[in-house]
Amino acid sequence: MDDGKSTLIGRLLHDTGSLPEDQLAAVTGESGEIDLAAVTDGLRAEAEQGITIDVAYRYFSTEGRDYILADTPGHERYTRNMFTGTSTVDVSIILVDARVGVVRQTRRHAMIARLLGVRHVIAAVNKMDLVGLDSGRFEEVRGQLRDLAERIGIPDLLVIPVVAKDGDNIVRRSDRTPWYDGPILLERLESVEPSEEAELSPDVRLPVQQVIRLPGGGRRYAGKLASGTLSVGDVVTVLPEGASATVLAIDVLGEPSEKVVAPRSLAVELSEDLDVGRGDLIAGGASLPTASRELVAVVCWMGEEPLREGSRLLLKHSTRWALAQVAEIRHRLDAEELTQVPNPEQLGLNDIGEVVLRLANDVVVDPYQQNRETGSFILVDELGNDTVGAGCVIEGRAASSERRAEARWAQPAAPSLSSAGVRWAFGPGAAEAAARAAAESGAYALDVRAQFDGLSSDLTGSAVDAAEHRRRVAYVALVLADAGVAAVVADPDGQEADLEQVRALADLAGKRLDVLSGE
Repeated sequence: MDDGKSTLIGRLLHDTGSLPEDQLAAVTGESGEIDLAAVTDGLRAEAEQGITIDVAYRYFSTEGRDYILADTPGHERYTRNMFTGTSTVDVSIILVDARVGVVRQTRRHAMIARLLGVRHVIAAVNKMDLVGLDSGRFEEVRGQLRDLAERIGIPDLLVIPVVAKDGDNIVRRSDRTPWYDGPILLERLESVEPSEEAELSPDVRLPVQQVIRLPGGGRRYAGKLASGTLSVGDVVTVLPEGASATVLAIDVLGEPSEKVVAPRSLAVELSEDLDVGRGDLIAGGASLPTASRELVAVVCWMGEEPLREGSRLLLKHSTRWALAQVAEIRHRLDAEELTQVPNPEQLGLNDIGEVVLRLANDVVVDPYQQNRETGSFILVDELGNDTVGAGCVIEGRAASSERRAEARWAQPAAPSLSSAGVRWAFGPGAAEAAARAAAESGAYALDVRAQFDGLSSDLTGSAVDAAEHRRRVAYVALVLADAGVAAVVADPDGQEADLEQVRALADLAGKRLDVLSGE
């Protein structure tokens, strides 16, 4: 914290001529001195505390290429912001105070970069002026950093002496450090080849966002090409179904295209009439991703309540949602000791650990190290709809028959509840019956009474409106079932006769309806 990250970024922007005149004027004091740190400290709390809290993005260009800079927080309290900011970068720059050397947060930052597969790390030893620009002190800190990189497995580390506030060795080589003859910061950034990163994900991955029905018949599937190059004539596979087809046409912004390189939004037409919907993945290339019911993943926990074994969450992967349950917490990262604490009871706020998640329906994934787009996900609280975690896939597994039998949302006793079905409990004891069924099966519970204000605030309490409200709740339950999430509905005011419309809706949707009496 307060090692000069914001100042360094401000210096990069200033010395490359990337600061707009109005912003430059805003950070220039009456004496003419420029407060470079203020360029990225966008929150009032940051300005008051002198630290970075949020992730601030800035842009600059050189003759060689364009850059996006993410100023991420150093304080452990904001690990979730750091994790988010680091997850998409090609190069990580870690600031180290020359006076103190490698500390806990240095180790934490380096470990996060390694966990997220960042291949190139630059360690900028800042505030060298405060140690008299001493080469001996620089070599001492460089030795600490090299030891750290070797211990945690960082493949490419460059250590540079800098003075961010004065600009030494950032954009221009400093004559105050004649003993350093390695690349300066901008030289190293210019030398990293983006193609090295692109080689990690050459395969086609197109998550389907929308199905477009054409006026003359036929369909196109719209989404953002996450990786690879897609061309007319390519053979692709739709997952998780597994059927293959040929690309007949590609549309980009209303214009036909023969070839598209990721990342780009597009719509494709396929040669076969396949069952393709939102959340499916169109894939091509030498290897196909795994349709998984179980994920081994590194998770950064962002929730106020701890993550424990048995916790249930919603997992959002690309355009697909799935109900997830924590089957195991394998270990938690101890950044101080650079070790993994095995079998922790929980992950607290800002903890990072390896977990095993079991899913209610297939999610098509790649390992994060191979494809960042299809190897990452977020975790969402079921009730509050808050984002409580971010994860990177280590391995995706198709559930074996034994795992499906063990999964908590698989009903252990007859009558069984299909993961794609709905159970409807009616009568005075419906709430208790539904709660019991939900606990046994891991299904999502809905209460007809409790949903009235949210779903049917436009209705009254008449019998006709009660029937309409029941229809709306049934529709929500069937939508959940269509997404592979089992639903249990508590209907304490319902009678057997009231279920006819629910049965009709279920039949129309092709979903199973189990009726449970709460008498």
